[in-house]
Amino acid sequence: MEISSKENTHFFSNNTILPVDRSSFKSESSTSKEKQSCCGGIKIFLGALSFVYFAKALSGSYLKSTITQIERRFDIPSSLVGVIDGSFEIGNLLIIILVSYFGAKLHRPRIIGAGCLIMSAGTFLIAMPQFFMGRYRYERSAPTINSTLSLSPCLQDKSQTPLSALEKAEAKINAGCEREAGSSMWIYVLLGNLLRGIGETPIQPLGITYIDDYAVEENAALYIGCVQTVAIIGPIFGFLLGSLCAKLYVDIGFVDLDSVAISPRDAQWVGAWWLGYLVAGLISVLAGIPFWFLPRHLPKAGSRKDSSTSSEHSKFITEENKDQHTSYWQQAKLAEMAKFLPSLKNLFGNPVYILYLCASIIQFNSLIGMVTYKPKYIEQQYGQTSSKTNFVIGLINIPAVAFGIFSGGLIMKKFGIGVLGAAKLSLGSSLFGYLLLLSLLALGCEDAEVAGLTVPYRGTKPAGELEPALFSECNSGCSCSRSAWDPICGGDGVTYISACLAGCRASRGAGKSTVFFNCSCVGTSESSQSSSAVVGPCQKGNECPKMFLYFLVISVITSYTLSVGGTPGYILLLRCIKPHLKSFALGIYTLAIRVLAGIPAPVYFGVAIDTTCLKWGSKRCGGRGACRLYDSSALRYVYLGLTLVLGTVSIFFSVAVLWVLRKRSSPQDEILSANGERGACGTESRNDHFVNSDQLIQSTYWPEKETRL
Repeated sequence: MEISSKENTHFFSNNTILPVDRSSFKSESSTSKEKQSCCGGIKIFLGALSFVYFAKALSGSYLKSTITQIERRFDIPSSLVGVIDGSFEIGNLLIIILVSYFGAKLHRPRIIGAGCLIMSAGTFLIAMPQFFMGRYRYERSAPTINSTLSLSPCLQDKSQTPLSALEKAEAKINAGCEREAGSSMWIYVLLGNLLRGIGETPIQPLGITYIDDYAVEENAALYIGCVQTVAIIGPIFGFLLGSLCAKLYVDIGFVDLDSVAISPRDAQWVGAWWLGYLVAGLISVLAGIPFWFLPRHLPKAGSRKDSSTSSEHSKFITEENKDQHTSYWQQAKLAEMAKFLPSLKNLFGNPVYILYLCASIIQFNSLIGMVTYKPKYIEQQYGQTSSKTNFVIGLINIPAVAFGIFSGGLIMKKFGIGVLGAAKLSLGSSLFGYLLLLSLLALGCEDAEVAGLTVPYRGTKPAGELEPALFSECNSGCSCSRSAWDPICGGDGVTYISACLAGCRASRGAGKSTVFFNCSCVGTSESSQSSSAVVGPCQKGNECPKMFLYFLVISVITSYTLSVGGTPGYILLLRCIKPHLKSFALGIYTLAIRVLAGIPAPVYFGVAIDTTCLKWGSKRCGGRGACRLYDSSALRYVYLGLTLVLGTVSIFFSVAVLWVLRKRSSPQDEILSANGERGACGTESRNDHFVNSDQLIQSTYWPEKETRL
């Protein structure tokens, strides 16, 4: 059969000499044009995909920067904000299998374009509640009539306030209550983030495989590296955008800003969180436009074209052979599907893979929870504004992470580190990083001095319980609300929950310039200090700015150190899996991280943080709102302690990985690794007890496989 096929080929070549010569002459110019169109097409796709990666990274990081803004705007606890944050992963998981399987068989660029439209629709949906909820109303302990009429915040008698003013205020509250009673607008934020997750799903699997299919093989790794580099820039701009929007009042353009009585340092301040989502949604729309005009297939270039040279010979295949060819591939697919369970068993029978998977799941739980609530921690622990917090994270922390990832890869390449060395480097970076994180427990600020919550009123016994401590002898004659949060800063440097609870009997001015006088609770019994107070909480102690500076330095070093181990850990994962199981292993790894870390971590971190709240806000219709004041010490121990406990458990699993690798490795593997050869992940060439009943991973280095990565 082989002889006859060769004879047929020879026959055709002998009988078509002149046409072949002419076609070969034409093919030289057509080949060069095809190569130019291929290079141009793949570069256009590369640019478009890089912009999409930038857009999705920007919108994702912007959501992290608005966590506290969303919590305050919708009056919801941190645990519910964690559910909203995890909804992105839920949306991603809903269609990841469908996209990965059917996406490659369809028009990949247009599927990515459709994903961008869905992602932008979800981003716009997140911002929509701002336009349906009405104006933001922060808590006020007493109604403000105008700047000329001076009312006593300490309402000893309700007849002191004009009846019409009380009736109007009550009517406004009732009207607002009717509007809020039938709506839970935070659901739209959750659904929008869910849509973002659905729209983002096809970008990575289809975009990377498209580059890998049509780029010149030696350039594929470079192109993918360019895309990942641009993706790192996205979070920087996302947090900087969050910093800019947090400076602006939530209803900017709709209200007179001079009438706003709160400042960015106040726990009730809400920035223009919705504005950044409109910007991010517009960028996502623009990023998706080029994909609608890109072709489904590009001409294969260079060495990849050689693999398709058999297409010319396929013209001479008969219909019968085509049918046999199709049935053969169908049988091959069925056989491949039949190997699923054995492959799964083989994968989970690999001790290094299982141990590293457990270590990664627990470590990502700690890192995701820490990153999600880091802005809240900085705001509450060090008294910083949301704007400054986002600016610091975007401009300092994220570049440190990017530099750490790059350094890890550079160290692996420069020193020719093998699998065992990669495990040591990954373990060392985690151990050193969490030790640095442990030092942050000592870099905290004292609780803000809030009368009745963290410090007692003047001349009274220390505050024991929350509710009874709000009232004292100095404000016993005032008709004050227990649930109101309208803080003022007294002349004694103590924050009072409201002017009424401070016993203030006179005020002058309006908005941020309001000054309260004759406050019976302000001052000390030993010395007669000024009994006046101004709007807004007092700043934390003088040592707090210095502590914040130390925190920033150690936080940047910690971020860099933990990121150094990312690349070695990834290489360890890939090289401990047999070549034909790598894609399957990575799929299981990604699925496990998202289901067991990406979704639950923000929720239980939020629940733990809620337990440290000292003063909850109240909704207009009753019920608990967002937290206004946290116990600084308890917040520090819960937030950092939970991160450290999870990190310590992950280190134990990493030690187990290293122990298994040492047990399975041989001196020859160490020598090969030192010479830059590919380690065998501790496989032994004589005994097959590292992998079940299949061939072992080859000890030789396979350049093509590493280029594909």
